[in-house]
Amino acid sequence: MAGVVAGLIGGVVVGWLSGSELSVSGPAAGLAVVVLASIQELGAYEKFALAVMISGGLQWGMGALKAGAIGNFIPNSVIKGMLAAIGLVLILKQLPHAMGDDRDFEGDESFRQADQLNTFSEILASLQSVHAGALLISVTSLLILCVWETKRVRAFRWSGVVPAALVAVVFGTLMNEAFVAWVPSLALGAGKDHLVRLPVVESLGQFLGLFHLPQFGSVLDQGVWKVAATIAIVGSLETLLCIEATDKLDPEKRISDPNRELRAQGIGNALSGLLGGLPITAVIVRSSANVYAGARTRMSTMVHGLLLLVALLFLVRWMNRIPLAALAAVLLAVGYKLASVKVLSQMWRQGMGQFLPFAVTLGAIVMTDLLKGICCGLVVGVFFVMRFNHRSAVTLVSEGRDWMLRFNKDLSFINKQELKRRLREVPDGARLIVNGTKALYVDRDVYETLEEFQTAAKYRRIEIEYHDVFGKELFQR
Repeated sequence: MAGVVAGLIGGVVVGWLSGSELSVSGPAAGLAVVVLASIQELGAYEKFALAVMISGGLQWGMGALKAGAIGNFIPNSVIKGMLAAIGLVLILKQLPHAMGDDRDFEGDESFRQADQLNTFSEILASLQSVHAGALLISVTSLLILCVWETKRVRAFRWSGVVPAALVAVVFGTLMNEAFVAWVPSLALGAGKDHLVRLPVVESLGQFLGLFHLPQFGSVLDQGVWKVAATIAIVGSLETLLCIEATDKLDPEKRISDPNRELRAQGIGNALSGLLGGLPITAVIVRSSANVYAGARTRMSTMVHGLLLLVALLFLVRWMNRIPLAALAAVLLAVGYKLASVKVLSQMWRQGMGQFLPFAVTLGAIVMTDLLKGICCGLVVGVFFVMRFNHRSAVTLVSEGRDWMLRFNKDLSFINKQELKRRLREVPDGARLIVNGTKALYVDRDVYETLEEFQTAAKYRRIEIEYHDVFGKELFQR
């Protein structure tokens, strides 16, 4: 229920204030481990709710300080790798649910699971106990989703009004109800694990009783502030990654305001903590499903939040009849769109400098979790950026005895190795022109390297002439 509260606030409040038109916010599976460890550490959920509330204030402050610019330093290859990895994780994690194995909780994205299995061993275990009814429901739902995308169906105007995912879920639910009535051996319902489970609200008093106020008396507890800082940092990183990825999926290619998004998330988390909800972040699975459903503005996010509230108050009895196998089919379709073969081939054609960070990010997220995978991808991405800078920052050309060393862009200490390598190629007795016209900034390390070369040049009969090199007053021939 704390997750539903977070979903309501993430949809309505954060959706209204968001800096992104298409991202959808709510409780994130990537924070599940942090949430569990934090509640155990603090010893009371009310203390944790206070930490969530404080984390919202910290996030708002990060947005006010323009910390959202951090997202701009993540390479596109890493973002695309994250999207493909999320798609592959969805496929791998939903396959067991599609076969009727619901031992691992719906929405788990971690490689290692609470049941001591991992992503791959869970699939193998599922193959040994396939539930025929679940498999029929998931396959039928997938067929509906595929047929809905064909040109023949898209030609009907009503196909653009009724979401394919909704049709698949409703049809899957009706199939299970038919199994309950006529083919009990195929029915999903004897053990409630195979169906959606939400608390049934009988009255307004019971609804209000679902909310838990924070324990304000613990505001000076260092543990509370530690948890709040952790949630703020991890949640902000996930949010920035999500809106960068959502912008890539946006058909109109709009550019989101990351600082406004952080402030919106901060307000959302403060309100969620006040009402006893879980931490809120922008979530790429919901956001991508939103895009693929045809969303164009933030109104879709807000309507989704309002529909959650309506469903909680009036539709829970019917929603609790939805088979997880039908939901798995919807997520399998979303996963395929994110991790299609077309995406892999596009990245391969862009060369190793783009493909390797993409592939490392993809593999690391699948084998660990979102944040660890992103960190691995960033390390590889930074390596290729530095390598490119080494190769492209300095050019050395010659004609007879005349040589020219050209700075193609700003130079810093990371270019020192390449600069020294180029200077070693200049032969004794040469005339060298060092041209810095294209460089607006030259690091002190580069100047010192040139000074040392100039000292050695006197003994090698090398004549040096400087054109537009910053600090050229330092060099006296």
